[in-house]
Amino acid sequence: MSTKKILNFINGEFTEGTSGKTFEDRNPVDNSLVGTVYEAGEADVDTAVKAAKAALKGPWGKMTLQQRVDMLYKVADRINERFDEFLEAECADTGKPYSLASHIDIPRGAANFKVFADVVKNVPEEAFRLDTPDGKGALNVGQRSPKGVIAVISPWNLPLLLMTWKVGPALACGNTVVVKPSEETPQTTALLGDVMRECGMPEGVFNVIHGFGPNSAGAFLTAHPGVDAITFTGETRTGEIITQAAAIGLRDVSMECGGKNAAIVFADCDMDKAIEGTMRSAFANCGQVCLGTERVYVERPIFDEFVSRLAEAAKGLKLGAPQDKATSMGPLISLEHREKVLSYYKLAVEEGATVVTGGGIPDMPGDMAEGAWIEPTIWTGLADDARVVKEEIFGPCCHIRPFDTEDEVIELANDNVYGLATAIWTENSSRAIRVSEQIEVGLAWVNSWFLRDLRTSFGGAKQSGMGREGGVHSLEFYTEMKNICIKL
Repeated sequence: MSTKKILNFINGEFTEGTSGKTFEDRNPVDNSLVGTVYEAGEADVDTAVKAAKAALKGPWGKMTLQQRVDMLYKVADRINERFDEFLEAECADTGKPYSLASHIDIPRGAANFKVFADVVKNVPEEAFRLDTPDGKGALNVGQRSPKGVIAVISPWNLPLLLMTWKVGPALACGNTVVVKPSEETPQTTALLGDVMRECGMPEGVFNVIHGFGPNSAGAFLTAHPGVDAITFTGETRTGEIITQAAAIGLRDVSMECGGKNAAIVFADCDMDKAIEGTMRSAFANCGQVCLGTERVYVERPIFDEFVSRLAEAAKGLKLGAPQDKATSMGPLISLEHREKVLSYYKLAVEEGATVVTGGGIPDMPGDMAEGAWIEPTIWTGLADDARVVKEEIFGPCCHIRPFDTEDEVIELANDNVYGLATAIWTENSSRAIRVSEQIEVGLAWVNSWFLRDLRTSFGGAKQSGMGREGGVHSLEFYTEMKNICIKL
């Protein structure tokens, strides 16, 4: 079987780059070779940033707002026209089921361009009338301008969706971008370069460089003085390193980092909905979702029933080939990541956990035995200070603990360095609001999970990130606000 040649996309052209280095792109379903990725060197990153800088003063910078909106609509439509190509690439890189990627990843990846085009087009202008001593007054008008060249560093768990979540608003605001996708999932970002070219996007507006972090494309990009702002989704430690690099030159950063999210299940919940919602939040995308649930707190009267029912649901997950319509869970992203997750599975037992279900590697047929498969896992019985309870694992697993009072569970949920999201399950609306207001997170869902209106804010508290994106909140990051004061 032939493999793909995955190139950098710089100044409107695909290129192998100048580093002379390549690395492998492997399918986590069976560890088969998908393609050879050409790593960008420091000179290539410099070329990409300079191309992006030049494009700000070229045809892109001279477009009207409506022309930019039309261009982004064209990009979204073209992604949908090439839906099957994006779907195949996304699933080959991640191993996720076609049913998941076709429902969420690809549609949302396309929609991000239209949503943010509409946000920018419809945002109200800011204007204030000021009284002056001479009685004639003054008018203050707010003007938003593009921030410049945006470095986009996107993750491997939702490659297209989370990349366009950043590229969409950046371009809608008139910026140019240099994207460094995860080395694990390079295909859809490169494919988007082809779409941009097909749609007539001016050269240099959208650039893609492949590589790694330290001493590679990621480090070269974040250190480049021509980059005006950096947006990143990934591990907290990596976010800290990028923030340190951005401090030179006082460049803006937007960070969406780790999470150790808690679900809170009260005894008055709709049990069926709570089970279904917690199942999705713990095991969707093989647990590789920043918003996913790894801690579950259940009110004691329903604890045993909840644990039993969630375990049965987990056992019913169908692991299999992405193309199989019956498949409900794919593999982890790589064998390396599986070793990390398995180390936590082992640690949980060492820390005294009761393994309710899972805890190991499943038997998979044929070539899939070589893939990064892992069992969905549920634990009980761990101490509140156990590492498995405190640290982000990023796999299909959760620990369930009983609680007795509202105050107790709020304290438990907040007892973590992360603060990204929570899901609260209760039929008492007053309690839902009261608890939501006290949980230290950026997003709180009530009787739902992953229900997203893209006009609302997205981001984390504490070590889960810096800044907010989504709707007009993205405009705050991707534009510079200028006040023009006109004496009348």
